[in-house]
Amino acid sequence: MKRIEAIALAAESAQSQNALLISNIGFPSRELYSVCDRQENFYMLGSMGLASSIGLGLALARPERKVMVLDGDGSVLMNLGTLATIALHGPRNLLLVILDNCCYGSTGSQPTCTCYCTDLADVARGAGVREVEKVDDIEGLAQVLEGQGVVVAKVEAGNASVPIIDLGPEQIIERFTRSALSAEPS
Repeated sequence: MKRIEAIALAAESAQSQNALLISNIGFPSRELYSVCDRQENFYMLGSMGLASSIGLGLALARPERKVMVLDGDGSVLMNLGTLATIALHGPRNLLLVILDNCCYGSTGSQPTCTCYCTDLADVARGAGVREVEKVDDIEGLAQVLEGQGVVVAKVEAGNASVPIIDLGPEQIIERFTRSALSAEPS
């Protein structure tokens, strides 16, 4: 499946669940913005590797809200400790979707370890995450988006041709904070 297709499906699911949606830096955030911009989306413009940590913090701070994180294999590899912390706290309102395209897609598509030897589903299980799924098609992804834990979704390498996000960091955080503090959708 193409990453933008997986992102569009996740965005639709997040919207139907009134979930807060955190997106990895670079092209994944641009792709999310192009298919489904909403105030409940937080677009990472920096801090590679921290989308999952931000999502965990939100899930713990707002246990009444579903939190979904779209992260990349390269970013998760930069911050493997977050998997152990997710396992430790086990928030029932958090779903981490790792979009594994076996490369650093936003920086030139250099291969990651998942291309050769590292299975992030196995790593998540090894870290103690109890609910881990691995999917490689859109139908499989659709079945797990209302769950919790970690989903490793295999996606094709390549970035969609989408424009840059025309919101500044201040606008993104202000509108996201307003929606994250509200129990009602904006």
